[in-house]
This record gives sequence, structure tokens and C-alpha cells, in this order.
Amino acid sequence: MNLLSIDGLAYAWPGQSPVVGIDHFSMAPGERVFLHGPSGSGKSTLLGLIGGLLVPDSGSLRFLETGLNRLSRPQRDRFRADHMGVIFQQFNLLPYLSVLDNVLLPCRFSRARAQKAGDGVLAAKRLLMAMDLDGDLWTRRADALSVGQQQRVAAARALIGQPELVIADEPTSALDTDRRANFLALLFEQMAATGSALLFVSHDRSLADAFDRSVSLDAINHPAGPEAAA
Repeated sequence: MNLLSIDGLAYAWPGQSPVVGIDHFSMAPGERVFLHGPSGSGKSTLLGLIGGLLVPDSGSLRFLETGLNRLSRPQRDRFRADHMGVIFQQFNLLPYLSVLDNVLLPCRFSRARAQKAGDGVLAAKRLLMAMDLDGDLWTRRADALSVGQQQRVAAARALIGQPELVIADEPTSALDTDRRANFLALLFEQMAATGSALLFVSHDRSLADAFDRSVSLDAINHPAGPEAAA
């Protein structure tokens, strides 16, 4: 059984030309996929469709055998909160909350994630330790951290409660080479522990060899139809 299956997916922003046209794409449970493409190729739009923030114009998008495009907006929001963690490019931490409270946010929005986390505070602390963040940082406001520290907090937040899929949207773009490598090593270690799959989106193809599979968005996305790309 696939974790994620996309078939005949098409989407265009209102009044604009189509930006997504994918005949087929799938992911297996626990798989780590590197998805690359240049700016403007539709990466963020595709992530919005997978996360249920956008509804395709046509086609099928199934996650855990649930057709996301058949759900209402509140149902999609609940489904995303229960089954997906997201590491945003700008991390999107709440600056006025502590590190620990930021990591615990998914458990407050999702009963399913909270149940899988068990003792949420203990689970958050374990993830923060695993992401190499010292305990004296846990009570600090998120906006008092360095970029690298914020990135690791964002990863811990995405992983808490063992979501089936973690989506990472250009999460290493602000890091130098050594910090990118360290972050990926920490992320992969924790994803192996939780069993989560990873869809990692980036334009930096030097990272691709670390993943189970590398996919070019240009190779699978043909908004005007596959014959136009021939």
C-alpha cells in the first residue's frame, strides 16, 4: 500500500495558466524522497495540494487511502494535523512562545498526535535532546534562538506524535554546508525512530544522494500535458 498516491492531478491558480499537471507520483510508508526543481516550477503549489491547503481542479490525491480532494476544508485541516508534520522554509515558529511550547503545538491541535506522543512534554524534551538542543534553551522564546537552533526546533515540532509524513520545504536554504549535513543526519535519525516518511523539497541537488529516491519535478509535472514536454 502506498502512503501517498497522486493520479492525473491538475491545478491552476484562478485566472492563470495551469501550474501542476502530474500523471502519477507515489510514496511508500517510511520512504525518504528528495523532490527538486527550479523556482517557479510548482513545488510550493504541489505541497499545498498534498497538505490539503489547495484543492485540485481534477485528478486524485490519496493519502492513507483517503481521498483528500473529497474532504471538506475543516476535514482536510484535521487530517493534515493528525497525519502530517511540516518544516517550513522560514520555520514559522511562534516567536512569543517558548521552545518547548512550540514543539508541543501539534499535540494541542491534534488528539491523534497527542495520543501517540503519550507524555507530550517528555516526548518534546526527548526530541529536543535528539536534535542536539541543550535544556537551557527549552524555556527561551523562539525568537531568541539562532537560525540553526530554530530549524531544529521546527524539525522537532514536525516529528512529535509520529506523523506518517513530514514535508520539508527548503528547510536548509539558510544553512552552510556543514550545518546542512548535521541537520540532515539528525533529521534522518529521528525519522527512522518515528517511522515517518519524508518529502524533502529543495533546489539544492547536492543533497539528493542522502535520500532513498530523487525526483525531478520537471520530469513528472507537465501542466500543459505530457505531449507538450516531448
